[in-house]
Amino acid sequence: MISGSKTVALLLGLSLAWSANAQEPEARAAGSSSAEAQALIASLARPAPSRTPFAEARFMKVLEQPLLVSGELGWLGGDRLERRVDKPARETSTIADGEVTQQREGRKPRSFSLKRAPQLQVLLDSFVALLGGDAGRLNQGFDVRHATRAGGWTLTLTPRDARLAKAIASIEIDGRGGEPRCMRMQEADGDLAVDLLGELAAHMPAAPTRDALSALCKGG
Repeated sequence: MISGSKTVALLLGLSLAWSANAQEPEARAAGSSSAEAQALIASLARPAPSRTPFAEARFMKVLEQPLLVSGELGWLGGDRLERRVDKPARETSTIADGEVTQQREGRKPRSFSLKRAPQLQVLLDSFVALLGGDAGRLNQGFDVRHATRAGGWTLTLTPRDARLAKAIASIEIDGRGGEPRCMRMQEADGDLAVDLLGELAAHMPAAPTRDALSALCKGG
């Protein structure tokens, strides 16, 4: 289930891009409080269905160069999420009705139930709360930290569930106004996935590095 857990974690985490056209929150000074984090999360909510482009660089210890993929993300409402990869090969991953399905071009679909991995259900519930702007429900699954900087903000999510924390160390979302621009998912084994969301997806470097993407996400 390690590989499947990572795939679903990415699918869920990338659903953050739903809010690309959400209402822009008011600018806030540095040193934000939990109340400000709640206000930001609430302001990011928007109705489904929603789709947005993404580009991902996955840094893995076993590879010298990062893996690059790009495609489209979709939140279809409720717990229905979709991640479609167009490059380098077509692949679609979906979550719907408690089932995870992966379809790769030229292969038979693979499916499994979320009941086999309770920690993934925790992750799904938490991200559905984020998609709906429900800060209280999100806090049940994650410790949520909010930081501001000139021209932007960062939400840092740390899993409360010990089983989930064995797969995901933290998730950071960088944004400006009401638009998430990047997501960095730090996995517990040291691997890192960095996703550029919305319009920023078109600016993925041909040979990205961790530092270069961090600067891009922060607006550098």
